[in-house]
Amino acid sequence: MATATAGGAGSAPPADKRPDTGPGTGRRPRGSVTGTRRAVAAAFLLPALVLLGALVVYPIVYSVYRSFLDQSGTGFAGLDNYEALFTDATIRTAVKNNAIWVVFAPTVATVLGLIFAVLTERIRWGTAFKLIVFMPMAISMLAAGIIFRLVYEQAPERGVANAVAVGVHDTFAESSGFPKAHPLPVHPLKAGGDGSFVTKETVRAGQPANLPLVGVVPAKMPGDAEPAKAATASGDGITGTTWLDFTKGGGGKPNVVDPEELGLKGLTVEAVKDGKVVATATAGPDGVFTLPASADGSLLRLPADNFREPYNGVDWLGPSLVTPGIIGSYVWMWAGFAMVLIAAGLAGLPRELLEAARVDGANEWQVFRRITVPMLAPVLAVVLVTLMINVLKIFDLVFIIAPGSSQDDANVLALQLYRTSFGTDADLGVGSAIAVLLLLLVIPVMLFNVRRIRKEGRR
Repeated sequence: MATATAGGAGSAPPADKRPDTGPGTGRRPRGSVTGTRRAVAAAFLLPALVLLGALVVYPIVYSVYRSFLDQSGTGFAGLDNYEALFTDATIRTAVKNNAIWVVFAPTVATVLGLIFAVLTERIRWGTAFKLIVFMPMAISMLAAGIIFRLVYEQAPERGVANAVAVGVHDTFAESSGFPKAHPLPVHPLKAGGDGSFVTKETVRAGQPANLPLVGVVPAKMPGDAEPAKAATASGDGITGTTWLDFTKGGGGKPNVVDPEELGLKGLTVEAVKDGKVVATATAGPDGVFTLPASADGSLLRLPADNFREPYNGVDWLGPSLVTPGIIGSYVWMWAGFAMVLIAAGLAGLPRELLEAARVDGANEWQVFRRITVPMLAPVLAVVLVTLMINVLKIFDLVFIIAPGSSQDDANVLALQLYRTSFGTDADLGVGSAIAVLLLLLVIPVMLFNVRRIRKEGRR
């Protein structure tokens, strides 16, 4: 009896040669891996592609096209708009400031985030601390700009930064209480040339010395100042009075101590002979001072320290410090973002490696520098690149914090783009060229980030 051989008429076709589709097979027609037809996939992607083209591709293409046109948009300008990027002083300042931002702002924010994440890892209230540091992220750039505009206010009574600076300064070098005091032409004093005031004639023992001044607001007088007292003659030394020669409501006589006039308490009086100080005295609450007999025949001098202007703090929003000041406000906002991401990466580190290093004798600094930081390198790269892209587009903080007098010194590309493209003398050609420059600066950072992500995905 004959038997069926392989490949004979009665044998079934191999499994790999069976038809994939057909009636009754129960199999779907060949399509993508998920079985979804390409037409269906394209239908789902089409709205996203349309939005991407309308909101991203078209503006980029049109900006490149507009950057080659003149200010009116009707004539071809060639590379003139791009040449302006390197010849205009204001735009060069913006490029320089952008470089400062890219180098310092992401670096400082990342370093602070790393320090905060590491130091708060083992403490019980670390979560509360992280919440406080991260809280500025919930504030808009507009609100943060207004906050720091007030923080950097020049007047110490309004600006927190200068209030602290003045408090620290005055702890070690107290300012004078009579910064604007000065004599009148009818007074027996004249300017000494270095901010001081000197008597017009020498003084003699037994003759009272009167040193009147004006220019002090009565409300700014020391609280314990007393009514000035006319000095009495002293046989051995020199006695005198220094007072505010001003009577509220008018009246009074110059060079005469009137009952309602106050003594200049604390004013320093020096006796000068041949250019040398031979004696010094300090006026009491009633303005009376006494010099020894060695001051006979000398000139009396009120040194410039009596009239030193009070310390008003640091000019945070001046031309030299406005950019570092604004970077400080940015770091205040974004250090919490860096800390949270780094803390998440830190929580995923294998603890056995850290403990093994400690068992082998490594101290905490060595563990941090040689194990923690290298293992956190991917997370640090994410934070650093994200912040670099962010600062290249910085606009809000600079526009709000920098006052008009120093906005040119704090200028950045995004702000210059706004100032060039809008207003009465707008030049959309140069503005579009700035936009293209910003795009070219961001693209390398984005490509680096994409390559890093793909490299991490292959691991």
